[in-house]
Amino acid sequence: MLNRKGFRPRNVPCLAPGCTRFFYNASGRTQHMNRAHAAFDTRGSEADMRMDSPPRSPPGRRASSVLGGGDAAEDAVPPPQGLANPPLRRLVKYHPILNGRPCDRNGNFLAPDTSPPPQERPPSDDFSPYAERADFDLADLLYRRVQMSAGAIDELMQNWAARENAPDPPFADHEDLYNTIDATELGHVPWQSFTVRYSQPVEPGDVTPWKTQEYVVHFRDPRLVLQPQLANPDYKSEMDFAPKQVLVDGRRQYEDFMSGNWAWRQADIIVEDPATHGSTFVPVILGSDKTTVSVATGQNEYYPLYMSNGLVHNGVRRAHRNAVSLIGFLAIPKTDREHKDSNEFRTFRRNLFHGSLRYILQSLKPGMTAPEVTLFGDGHYRRVIYGLGPYIADYPEQVLLACVVQGWCPRSQLHTEALFEALDHGQMWDDYGVIPDVLPFTWDFPRADIHELLSPDLLHQVIKGTFKDHLVAWVGEYLDNVHGKTEAKKIMADIDRRIAAVPPFPGLRRFPEGRGFKQWTGDDSKALMKVYLPAIEGHVPNQMVRAFSAFLDFCYLVRRNVIDEVTLDAIDAALARYHHERVIFIESEVCPNGFCLPRQHSLTHYRYLIHEFGAPNGLCSSITESKHIKAVKQPWRRSSRFHALVQILTINDRLDKLAAARVDFTARGMMRAPSARPLPVGDPPLRPAAAADEDDDGGPSDERKIIGEVLLAKKPMRTYPRNPAALAQFLNLPDLVPLVRRFLYLQDHPDHNLNAPLPLDHCPDAPRSIRVFPSAIAKFYAPSDQSGIHGMLHERIRAVRSWRGGAARYDCVFVEANPDLPGFRGLLAARVLLFMSFKYGGITYPCALVTWFSTIGDEPCPDVGMWMVEPDTDKRGRRVMDIIHIDTILRSAHLIDRFQAFYINNVPAAHPKAPICDASATTTSTTRACILTSCALTYTR
Repeated sequence: MLNRKGFRPRNVPCLAPGCTRFFYNASGRTQHMNRAHAAFDTRGSEADMRMDSPPRSPPGRRASSVLGGGDAAEDAVPPPQGLANPPLRRLVKYHPILNGRPCDRNGNFLAPDTSPPPQERPPSDDFSPYAERADFDLADLLYRRVQMSAGAIDELMQNWAARENAPDPPFADHEDLYNTIDATELGHVPWQSFTVRYSQPVEPGDVTPWKTQEYVVHFRDPRLVLQPQLANPDYKSEMDFAPKQVLVDGRRQYEDFMSGNWAWRQADIIVEDPATHGSTFVPVILGSDKTTVSVATGQNEYYPLYMSNGLVHNGVRRAHRNAVSLIGFLAIPKTDREHKDSNEFRTFRRNLFHGSLRYILQSLKPGMTAPEVTLFGDGHYRRVIYGLGPYIADYPEQVLLACVVQGWCPRSQLHTEALFEALDHGQMWDDYGVIPDVLPFTWDFPRADIHELLSPDLLHQVIKGTFKDHLVAWVGEYLDNVHGKTEAKKIMADIDRRIAAVPPFPGLRRFPEGRGFKQWTGDDSKALMKVYLPAIEGHVPNQMVRAFSAFLDFCYLVRRNVIDEVTLDAIDAALARYHHERVIFIESEVCPNGFCLPRQHSLTHYRYLIHEFGAPNGLCSSITESKHIKAVKQPWRRSSRFHALVQILTINDRLDKLAAARVDFTARGMMRAPSARPLPVGDPPLRPAAAADEDDDGGPSDERKIIGEVLLAKKPMRTYPRNPAALAQFLNLPDLVPLVRRFLYLQDHPDHNLNAPLPLDHCPDAPRSIRVFPSAIAKFYAPSDQSGIHGMLHERIRAVRSWRGGAARYDCVFVEANPDLPGFRGLLAARVLLFMSFKYGGITYPCALVTWFSTIGDEPCPDVGMWMVEPDTDKRGRRVMDIIHIDTILRSAHLIDRFQAFYINNVPAAHPKAPICDASATTTSTTRACILTSCALTYTR
């Protein structure tokens, strides 16, 4: 008979604050704590950026090679200050009058430091409408996480009940499950609807379809949706209750939305009414965009409307933590081919859109002039004043919102009464690009002008627009024009091969077949940006390469989480260089008529918009596009797909109720205990499962902000010898033991001249035992890359003889050489062959065996903008090796093959103190590294 494994409950909680994971035993928890909540040393923090001198390691001639030996010229992008700077002085100034003072339920202001009033809450064991915690967890699992079908839920409950002597299942069937979720009062904002139809007189005999059809708009009261957003305790420490100005060392800094000038200026206008003093200004951030759920025929296009608020920090809005809510589905009027291009139908569509927005947002209008009392997540009540804030939209949507003609800038034309009175419709259309027969919806709301409220859109204006749709496409057109289609295909094939040959790197999407596929996503475009520049070098003119380089500088700078005046100057400089270099596309007749391109024109507004709204990544359309998946596409797939919209509304309502219930249960301390029964006394311990952390290449981290830290993996390699001599023989590294001894000597003699000879008999004996590790983890601040809510990213650096059953993988790293020099001038590039640790004199030394790279020249490549490096070799042509302390490693580095050298890649995870840390380097096998003769590095973008 099969000896089956018995059930074991997960009832050992994680000890990290905010983590809700449970484990079978303490060993599993320890592995999780080591992997997910490692206690990294704060070698530098936001409050104190000072850094101690790194442990002594022998860079030898690499230092003089990289640093150039003379006065260093400035990089193309001005880098942040060096690592050894004194602590930064950070001053936050809040609006003095509209300052978000707490009040009681009646709106009476409280004295400073008054505690929040006690909230009336059910008992701590009341999971209503669920019988117990396990019932809620099961409902959340089946409905939200697994999205199990109704029939499958019924079958599961039947199987549950069929077990001998088993208790009744928690739900009778799918209807009982759905009814229980529906009974949740929290998170429920009812859906409403209204119908719209053409209201002008219709001439007899006119049977135009769209004139007789009724269009249904579904919506939820935005005021009622905003209230749970503001009252969510999950955001209580990540909200700004007043407009603010952040100054670091006297320089203005822009990050979250309330740090921009627009919010402060709105507050100045609002406080002209003394009744608003002490209130909280709540900007309402909207976003809309059509989305397609299927390529099949039928109703497969939907028009969702989303809403967030400007108080939550940008990281919360990006992190899918229910700070963006679905509040409506707009109507999509359609007609036959005969009438779809008529001016009358187009005018009706525009009026339908703006009229729907006016109607949906009416409930907010009274609160835009008279304060109303609202509960916030910190437990305090505050008087709030609403206001229409930025609108997230791509260019076609911006044209519709601003009521301008396609091809015109939606920010540059204002609908003024004087314009309407002075000009006829033809002049307004032809000379000003203004559509005269539609008024923007913002005309009905105080302090709102849609032309000021259109937000920057990194995804469609910068990443997919200028880069993928313009620059990448223009390269193909250039090759066709110059070489003919046949030869151009060969060159494009070579570019694809270069892209496919890029070594793996954490967070880098691979293109194993090049870029020749049709369905592009925003993530595909972001990944291509990281590898495209060195792939086209040599195939297109140098000026074209410089245009790409300048644009990528601009792109990575505007994607940063925190932007100061120095960064803004660098943004302007990069954009000016791009505008200068892109003339090559006119001269080569790729763009013979110039650059009348709205998406490229929008780049000129970015400095102003950053001043107004803070960092652009908090208002990017990627936020609403990612919301499409959970709010529209997944619910549609769960529906019967026949008149699916009503089912989509119901599914979203239930998902909101589950999310609100979880937040409430967590705030009441009811989710800290395990849901499973405790282990019986005396049960034998369960053997821990193998940790899967070695398969984790890295990603965003929600750890608090630090400059960076590198730690070895927790588990050593069990099959490697620990005796130093045996290990050297096992790895075929005869110089390993001498290198270890020299390393120990330098730890005891930090003032030793690294270029002077060091006889081996002067060095200590090798340690008795050396442990080898497969990888190390680097955590660092990444202002431009996809990161956690505090801007942190973690990466795993690998050094293994075989990766996933294939070739060896020895990743490359940046090593600190001179923290007083900016960017790559203060760093070295190295390739890790071995991670190890050993004890000497009672001290444990975590180390890495590396081979070095030296720069080719003293400056980055003038065209590509990347540093170029080549391997260091001795007189016999062998790679130069050293052992370094891992505290000297900054993070991983990405070396991209130049096919005669290496480029150091400009990936966007820029390190705040060392700009080249946007770059990361990996090569996949020793054989590959031996074949290539040189390589190239890039400074941080």
